[in-house]
Amino acid sequence: MAPSRGPQVLARTLHQTLSNHRGPVHVVRYAKGSAKYVLSGGQDRTVRLWNPDLGTQIKTFEAHGYEVLSISVSHDNTKFVSSGGDRSVFVWDVTAGVTTRRLAGHMSKVNAVELNADATVLASGSYDATVRLWDLRAPARAPIQVLDEARDAVQTLHVNATTIIAGSVDGYVRTYDLRKGELRSDFIGQPVTSVAPSSDGTTLLVSTIDSHVRLFDMSSGKLLNDFTGHNHTSYRCRACFGHEEASVVFGDEDGRVWAWDLVDAAVLQPNPPPKVHDKVITWTEHHPVDAGEMITASADGTVKVWRHPS
Repeated sequence: MAPSRGPQVLARTLHQTLSNHRGPVHVVRYAKGSAKYVLSGGQDRTVRLWNPDLGTQIKTFEAHGYEVLSISVSHDNTKFVSSGGDRSVFVWDVTAGVTTRRLAGHMSKVNAVELNADATVLASGSYDATVRLWDLRAPARAPIQVLDEARDAVQTLHVNATTIIAGSVDGYVRTYDLRKGELRSDFIGQPVTSVAPSSDGTTLLVSTIDSHVRLFDMSSGKLLNDFTGHNHTSYRCRACFGHEEASVVFGDEDGRVWAWDLVDAAVLQPNPPPKVHDKVITWTEHHPVDAGEMITASADGTVKVWRHPS
């Protein structure tokens, strides 16, 4: 799990500010692997592709009629999916800049979309309290399965080879084992805004709107650690692991980026961290391979790229 030498210092030096969105930015995702690109989605109904190194916008993807709330990038970076207020999921060809299909079926806005590892299956989670699974290889546009156990909006999803993890406003994290046909429901007790499993699948990071981020054992559901100090009571904010999963990172409603040691849950300095966005930080994501880079998106209309001082 975490290396014993302790967590790396979080990248806190502002490298670039990406500010072309008109209004709040709801999501920002890195391209897969070592690719140096990011995709952001916002209230202005656009998805934008950026070079975070240079701080330049490469392309704008326009088809959404409502705000963009979620993005997931394929393993080979040739396509991505996006969702939001449209009640449909949009599948995009990155190079052509157009949608290749639109998947309709949800009754309300789609809060979360996630592709599986080879981008053949897509999961979407909605305000309508369902998760829908779509086969992107099939010509049919209907979902292959509808998971309707949630009693309130589904806010967050994670998909891997055999499981789908869904976090809901109803206070549950539901883990669907597709191979065994089993469902496990873990009651957290507060609306869940993000779920992030460790790379080895043994632990799960869960953020809730009682200003807690909790680490659970995936097999037993046991609480392993509890990370606090941040302000998170109203919005969908996201927790993620830091580099090599030795730390936990969270951008909060005060515009601060918090970091904790994974093992002892101590706040990593500075404590409290400085305010780096003018409004709530809606998305926080560490670079998939680079130790020294992180991105944040905010309702202040900006995406910020953070690095270590060079």
